[in-house]
Amino acid sequence: MNREYILIDDPADPRIAAYRDIRERDLVGREGKFVAEGKTVLNVLFSNARMAAESVFLRENRVEGMQELLGRVPADVPVYVASGAVMDQIAGFHMHRGVLAIGRRINAPGVAELLDTLPEEALVVAMAEIANHDNMGSIFRNAAAFGVDAVVMDQGSCDPLYRKAIRVSVGAALKVSFAREGSAEAIVDALTSRGFDVLAMSPHGTLDMADVKPGKRTALLLGAEGPGLPPPLMERLTTVRIAMRRDFDSLNVAAASAIALHRLWRG
Repeated sequence: MNREYILIDDPADPRIAAYRDIRERDLVGREGKFVAEGKTVLNVLFSNARMAAESVFLRENRVEGMQELLGRVPADVPVYVASGAVMDQIAGFHMHRGVLAIGRRINAPGVAELLDTLPEEALVVAMAEIANHDNMGSIFRNAAAFGVDAVVMDQGSCDPLYRKAIRVSVGAALKVSFAREGSAEAIVDALTSRGFDVLAMSPHGTLDMADVKPGKRTALLLGAEGPGLPPPLMERLTTVRIAMRRDFDSLNVAAASAIALHRLWRG
């Protein structure tokens, strides 16, 4: 396919407005759209039927090495190209990767709708108040690595489609189905009503993760570092811990999720 590239030589060009001041715009939201950054993440974007790309923006010295990926970009999706200096002015900081795209979710299901699509045997990650984008991205990466069928989170958790979360997840935030709405309590209710055994992770959990024998439907519930999960939820659920030295408090929530999901995946 003979791809036509649109040269951008003016940082004020309105055609690339979606890429302007990326960091600042991430803080205020993008009206359902997201920024995909890096070749690996763009490969996931163009392989996922649940996502669509609106445009691609490349540093001119990256075009030659992107030919295989660009061959999968729909003809109606514009591909903008600029020098490094112009791209940096547009983004508002140095874009050393020089590979960007604007994407959007085609379908954004609610928690109940997503859970109702899962198979009889399923593994789910649930999150409550996970507001750190690095942790969010790492948890999605772990979820993809260990065969999680879906991720559900409360409204207090950060958006997995924040640019940094997508980048840290290495594109897994675009790959693993997720829903974000409501309260942690409502999510637990939705899971239990659909036959899921919900395991609440805590450094003080009553059951050692090494002793867990997952059933056909299992959900791992993760809370924010520091405050952890709300006590009322802990009281109604099976709580699990990862055994470690007594003179150390706890693991990072993303690291803990990797250990727990590996155990649940291996069964």
